[in-house]
Amino acid sequence: MKIKDIHTIYFLGIGGIGMSALARFFKAQGCTVSGYDKTPTPLTQKLIEEGIAIHFEEDILQIPAHVDLVVYTPAIPVSHVEYQHIIHHNIPIKKRAEILGMISSDYFSIAVAGTHGKTTITGLISHILHTSDIKINAFIGGIVKNFQSNIIISDTAQCIVVEADEYDRSFLWLNPDIAIISAIDADHLDIYSDKKKLEESYHLFAQRIKPKGKLIYKHTLSIPILEGVTSYSYGLDATADFYAKDISLQNSRFHFTACLLGEEISIEIKTPGRHNIENAIAAAAACYLQGISMEQIKHGIQTYQGIARRFDYRFENPSAIYIDDYAHHPEELKAFISAVREMYPTKKITGIFQPHLFSRTLHFADDFAHVLDTLDEAILLDIYPARELPIEGVTSQLLLDKMTSTNKRILSKDMLLEELKHAKVEVLLTIGAGDIDQLVQPIESILNNRFK
Repeated sequence: MKIKDIHTIYFLGIGGIGMSALARFFKAQGCTVSGYDKTPTPLTQKLIEEGIAIHFEEDILQIPAHVDLVVYTPAIPVSHVEYQHIIHHNIPIKKRAEILGMISSDYFSIAVAGTHGKTTITGLISHILHTSDIKINAFIGGIVKNFQSNIIISDTAQCIVVEADEYDRSFLWLNPDIAIISAIDADHLDIYSDKKKLEESYHLFAQRIKPKGKLIYKHTLSIPILEGVTSYSYGLDATADFYAKDISLQNSRFHFTACLLGEEISIEIKTPGRHNIENAIAAAAACYLQGISMEQIKHGIQTYQGIARRFDYRFENPSAIYIDDYAHHPEELKAFISAVREMYPTKKITGIFQPHLFSRTLHFADDFAHVLDTLDEAILLDIYPARELPIEGVTSQLLLDKMTSTNKRILSKDMLLEELKHAKVEVLLTIGAGDIDQLVQPIESILNNRFK
């Protein structure tokens, strides 16, 4: 099957950030697009407004009678009624990652992988190329504020930028011309069982780079030498091939000098945190190797507004600050909270954290507890299960018991919203990858009413 042969396509799990981008792509190609998702969200509502039919109950009658292809996400359980019907009736079905691999095979491709940072780097590369008048298609694992979308589509695109997901080894469907690896921290141990197997998967991803291709990797990583591939390192250390120096914080904005293979340029970045400077250097490296000028790279970075739910300022006035972030791994929490602390060293920082997945909570309980202890006040919500069934003894109480802080508690969502109507707030954070995003607008409303 070729992409051009698909006219009617159905998505199981259409509301996911990666699935919704594919749905938008096929809609733009003139295909009839529809799908199922478990829960209505602002994103599914947006897709419906764009002309895509979506339902939220398992119902085989909603599957088009003459569908060319069904695309599914690994988050869909094998017991799903529609999935079972599709399998038993031999309806063509493929994973999201395989379809992304098929699409990207027609273009010069840049793939961004890493347990942290890949969405921001993908968004940055896409924005830099777009503002440099390079025609691209881009599939991004978040809503880029500059585009208010997770996808860029051009009829005349010659280059594609994709976020390469390590979950379920999805990125092994890709064959990039340029690949970036930003981090290889232990994660998704429900899939990989240990960090060594995760590392092996990343090494396999690197080996899928096309002959004469390029690999850009964080300088602290140990990446095997790849025959026929030119490798470059990046980071905040002058030993890297691409690096940042002269980092300073001025009026709540970071400034730095980007050093790209001997060329230098001063840049101001809107997205806070040293980890985002590192992400910017990775994106700059990919664009530089594509022949984008230093001035175009500077312009792209300085006009980049960031990704929704990545260090996302939602409320800011002299009385209170509220920032929302997608962090769901201990290293991500550490980077986020450290960046907030650097920005606001004298303010009380209250973090509301929703753990994501029972397995991740179990595997990293000690690390989560240690990072959450760096907050001045920690509020935990119940674990968001996503695709998982409960694990005995694994609840948010497990993290609370391991924390040494005395200013900690577990609240329900309703209790949290009620408490925020009166609680002292200086810097408030919502953190997590589950449905905590559904609290963002209610919290904004509360703060607007309190501090207007």
